[in-house]
Amino acid sequence: MMRTEAFPKSPSRMVRLATGAVLAASLVLFPGLLCPATEYLTLDKALEYAFRNSPSIQEASFRLETSQQNLMAQQAGLKSQFNLTLTPLSISNTRNFNDLTSSYFYQTLAKSEARFSITQPIKWTDGTITLSDRFNWQEASSTYTGGDKTRTFNNSLTLRLNQPLFTYNRTKMNLEELKLSLENATLNHAIQKLAIERQVTQQFLNLFYLREGVKIAEEEYKNAGESFAIIESKVQAGISARGELYQADLTQSNSLASLENKQIQFENALDQFKILIGLPLNEDIEAVADIRKSIVAVDLAKAIGNGLEYRMELRQSEISIRNALNDLIVAGSLNEFKASVDMTLGLTGVNEALKNIYDAPDVDKLVAVTLNIPIFDWGQKKHVLAASRAQVDIQKLSASEEEKQIEVDIRQAHRNLQNQERQIEIAEKNITNAQLTYDINLLRYKNGDLSSKDMEYYQLQLSQQKLNEVSALINYKLALLDIKIRSLWDFERDMAVKDIL
Repeated sequence: MMRTEAFPKSPSRMVRLATGAVLAASLVLFPGLLCPATEYLTLDKALEYAFRNSPSIQEASFRLETSQQNLMAQQAGLKSQFNLTLTPLSISNTRNFNDLTSSYFYQTLAKSEARFSITQPIKWTDGTITLSDRFNWQEASSTYTGGDKTRTFNNSLTLRLNQPLFTYNRTKMNLEELKLSLENATLNHAIQKLAIERQVTQQFLNLFYLREGVKIAEEEYKNAGESFAIIESKVQAGISARGELYQADLTQSNSLASLENKQIQFENALDQFKILIGLPLNEDIEAVADIRKSIVAVDLAKAIGNGLEYRMELRQSEISIRNALNDLIVAGSLNEFKASVDMTLGLTGVNEALKNIYDAPDVDKLVAVTLNIPIFDWGQKKHVLAASRAQVDIQKLSASEEEKQIEVDIRQAHRNLQNQERQIEIAEKNITNAQLTYDINLLRYKNGDLSSKDMEYYQLQLSQQKLNEVSALINYKLALLDIKIRSLWDFERDMAVKDIL
């Protein structure tokens, strides 16, 4: 059986426990002692890191840039396009057959050519107007003519108009689809930012919660050490049983184990948070959060009205409907009756002398109307149109349900926010009662009217109520963020989220 005086003769255990407490407290309360480069990270700073480093934000940014560049490319394609083609020298020697003389002859041809054209798409009519000029010089000889060489200059200036008729404007539709794609990418980028804000805020506040848990565990371990010292002095004085000392020692060991477990949980969460916001794992950071009680008035009607007006998912649904209607137009063009008009006016001059090239010009004129008249398609167009109409109805139904769900989500978020306000009040009351209960029973314990095991219960109760208060304050912050994201109105700043993003 262990003797009472054995405890004071074994200082190594006491020194180890005391050293552990001091070291743990130093690491949390004074991190700069061992980590002079510690960065104190606020939520705003963490969000800044996440917005810059998050893979989902980067992907959304790339999609946004892709849509912007595609639209700019399409708009650039609607401007005048200039093209120049040069053939400095072309020499050929070919064997040909003369049907009149039923004999073969050789032709040698040396040629230089330049082609220049200006093409202008017409956005309003989906037509194209082209001005082109073709200039060439050639020297030709043939065994059929005895090898005589002829040299000529040739220039052909042509103006051409091509205009589709009785069909939809493909140019305007492509431009509209690219604009809708850009708007959709912009909305998706904003939605991703809100999603990252939610995720980072949740993990940031969870990190703060775990750190507070470490602090409370240190306080619990400190109280357990004081309780051990009290019962140890009583056992040495012979006024308490040795069993009380064993129980106090067990309580202190359990407190130390709990402290170490909470410290590990905190460090693991810290690593995950660094990965989330894109910081190196070896970088020392400390989460600094203000979770003091600050109740914000939230107007439910305003939240619902703003959400239904500005929620980006609703606009995305409208874009889906618009795209489905465009698909319906494209489906309607299958096997359609359509026509096109081509008009060409050309001026061609040929002469052996360059300066006389237009002495006797030829004028070329062309007007052509082409009709495409479908005869029978076995009902293909009818079925394609029916499928497209059904897709439009699906998108409209989805938009209607999305609107209902948004209002339901905002109502639920508002109820949750009100509940979290009440939870804070309950937590404040509970922690006050738990502290008074602990103080009263600590006095009873010092007077020998309470066992170590009972004292441990009141200590754990106080620690738990402190954590419950931190949890309630954090849950309120998250509930406030939730209704901000769902309504797109920041009630803390009293301004629309769209003005912040």
